[in-house]
Amino acid sequence: MALRRRQDPRLLRQRKRDEHPPRGGARRGTQERHHLRKRPRPATRPRGTLSQNVRAHGLRRSRYRGLARTHVQHVLTAMACNVARVAGWIDTAPSTLRRATHFHALCSATA
Repeated sequence: MALRRRQDPRLLRQRKRDEHPPRGGARRGTQERHHLRKRPRPATRPRGTLSQNVRAHGLRRSRYRGLARTHVQHVLTAMACNVARVAGWIDTAPSTLRRATHFHALCSATA
C-alpha cells in the first residue's frame, strides 16, 4: 500500500443529485417480496442441540485421550441426548408441576 505524499492532499467532494443511489421508495419497487421476508436462521437447531449436549450431558470436556475414543464418547452422548428427547416426547405428564397463577388461585378460592 503506497502512502500519499504531502503534496497530494485528500479531496472530498459532494455528489451531485443525480449521482446518488435511489432512495427507499424507488429502491423498494425493484425488490421482490420473498427477499423481504424474514426466515428462521438454519443454525438455530444445531446450536440448541449442541447447547443441550454441553449442559445436560457434559460434552464440553472429553473423558478420554485420543480422537477415536473421543469420537465414541460423542456418539454415545448423542445417543443419550436422543433417548432423553424420545422419553420426553413419550411422557405425557409434565415433569414439573407449574405454580398456579394468581387468576387460577382466585378462581379456585371463589368456587
